[in-house]
Amino acid sequence: MFEFFWHLGSFVLALGILVTVHEYGHFWVARKAGVKVLRFSIGFGKPLVKWYDKHQTEYVIAAIPLGGYVKMLDERVDDVPEQERHLAFNNKPVLSRIAVVAAGPIANFLFAVVVLAVMYMVGVQSVKPVVGEVTPTSIAADAGFQSGDHIIALNDELVHSWQDVTFELMAHLGEPSLVAKVQDEKGSFAIRTLRLSDWKLEKQDEAPLTSVGITPFRPPLTLQLGYIEEGAAADKGGLQVEDTLVAINGDKLASWQQLVNRVQKSANQAISIDVLRDGQPQTLTVTPQAKTSPEGVVQGYLGVVPVMEKWPNGYIETRQYGILDSMVLGIRKTYDLIALSFDMIGNLITGQVSVKNLSGPVGIAVSAGNSVSYGLVAFLGFLALISVNLGVFNLLPLPVLDGGHLMYYLIELIRRKPVSEKTQEFGFKIGAALLLALTFFALFNDVSRL
Repeated sequence: MFEFFWHLGSFVLALGILVTVHEYGHFWVARKAGVKVLRFSIGFGKPLVKWYDKHQTEYVIAAIPLGGYVKMLDERVDDVPEQERHLAFNNKPVLSRIAVVAAGPIANFLFAVVVLAVMYMVGVQSVKPVVGEVTPTSIAADAGFQSGDHIIALNDELVHSWQDVTFELMAHLGEPSLVAKVQDEKGSFAIRTLRLSDWKLEKQDEAPLTSVGITPFRPPLTLQLGYIEEGAAADKGGLQVEDTLVAINGDKLASWQQLVNRVQKSANQAISIDVLRDGQPQTLTVTPQAKTSPEGVVQGYLGVVPVMEKWPNGYIETRQYGILDSMVLGIRKTYDLIALSFDMIGNLITGQVSVKNLSGPVGIAVSAGNSVSYGLVAFLGFLALISVNLGVFNLLPLPVLDGGHLMYYLIELIRRKPVSEKTQEFGFKIGAALLLALTFFALFNDVSRL
């Protein structure tokens, strides 16, 4: 229950920040363009809090935290007094209307730049991209990747972390190949060419690295317990943090994977586990719970996480930058994220990426909660990513979104007369239907992940 409220609170916090930034972009430019703003609302539905400023603009925080809006004076929806007609949005020049509408997504992009710059100033911790395992008959195996390869560059772009590697992989999805420069375990440099022409992300939530056959290096897992899930089988059976597992059903354990294999085959079956606790041997009886895997297989589940051995020297790096360098990096990273977001939309349309990978509010809530749990830097990175995605999504040419309004205004700019009200209304209905269908599909994906 705590986890639910943690994710919910993190989601409301993150979305509240991003919606406020987006709507403030519209609000600020509207004011500068001489448009009268009637309401600035964060959320929909019943107002929880509201107040007015000296311009008689109503500010609202509403009950449903799934968006927001800026209501402007407009003759198409309001009875506008003659003396205020010059303040109506629809009476402003088309370039002014374009500026007001585009300001929301632009505000999201600028916010991402600032957030990323702060993140780089605080310091970004990363893991050296060293290959742990290579899946046989995979794209990586065909390219010649080996365990211990340190990936230095991809298409001459230096990479410092697995995040960098994943980003470059996604940026080249749909291209014929990606050339990797690596340093093997012996210190020799080599070139590995990933053939990507047939690569697609077809499985739900499959990581790009896994898809091409690369498992990042991780220190070995010990048999000591580092975490026990409250209420899970291990907790009910009496296992404790810092217990060292010695044997299962009398068979001595040599590795964590051996334990996992035995437990998964023992759903709802009592097993005997020998442990060392404070140096003293104990024997406990535990009954693993039955859980269904994503592949539909019923497996045993203990609810424990082992302690990992320490990382080798030099594998964990914290990079911290000055103000100027951080701003430059923030601008560059935001540009890369915008380009990648548009690429992903194209890949979804062409089928390079399965629509099963779309996430809705539930998926975003879980990601928000996890990022808050990992600390400030992770949360800042999450905010920047979602802010860019929100900006890009709003630029899609659907009439109910900012991009749809911009499409109409650009047509007006070219034709020198507005698109007819009837055409706009029809477009809004089509756009609303598509958006609703997309939302339901994303929610379906979210539920299937639970």
